Amino acid sequence: MRPSPPVADREAWQEQLDDLRSREKAHTREGDAIAAARRRLPMVEVDPAAVLVGADGPVPLLDVFEGRSQLIASYHMWHTGSPAADQCEGCTFFTGQVLELSYLHSRDVTFAVFCQGPFEESSRYRDFMGWQAPWYAVPAQSLESLVAGRAFGMKACYLRRGDQVFETYWTTGRGVEPMAPSYGLLDMTVYGRQESWEVSPDDWPQRFRTDGDQFRLNGRPTSQWTRLAAGCHDGLGGVEAGPRERHCH
Repeated sequence: MRPSPPVADREAWQEQLDDLRSREKAHTREGDAIAAARRRLPMVEVDPAAVLVGADGPVPLLDVFEGRSQLIASYHMWHTGSPAADQCEGCTFFTGQVLELSYLHSRDVTFAVFCQGPFEESSRYRDFMGWQAPWYAVPAQSLESLVAGRAFGMKACYLRRGDQVFETYWTTGRGVEPMAPSYGLLDMTVYGRQESWEVSPDDWPQRFRTDGDQFRLNGRPTSQWTRLAAGCHDGLGGVEAGPRERHCH
């Protein structure tokens, strides 16, 4: 049997929860203050003609905005030539949780994935996973302009002003956690994320390391198992995609 917290009556439990709530509210207010400071950062100009590759071929960065004034780009790692089971488990975890885009669109924001790998190969992975967000590959000639010495896995925000494009913010590491509501939900549970770094009581379950293991299950990125169970084909690389793979959403 797993360990569990001590049992208390509701009044004693609520008293401690009220104490915690005051800390939660302070945390929320500090987050609001950080967001306010983020909105006041300067910005840096980016080449609006930087080329990306989409379903219809090469497109300039300016067109990725889809006519909106803002763009959030999720830079997805890719291991060219590797099977689906060996693709980046962290990027799979984060990308797969961006499902409903209409709220972003209502705020004049476009969301798109900028993938490290060749479009034809990486887009098969997108189809296998059933993702709906716009998908683009970043060719070598655009790396200097867009990635600028950083690494895929980051998230970047852009502002379009006429025909000019500016980068306003970027983050990586745990800074990308807003993309993953699963983490926020797990943080509310008694056992948390069950990852080895968490400060939990003795004997609490912490089965997941933080070297990618936390996003994998039985040798694959965790969310791939539901796609396989649905009959989706995960062939990549030189495997020609059939109708079942292309339309398995």
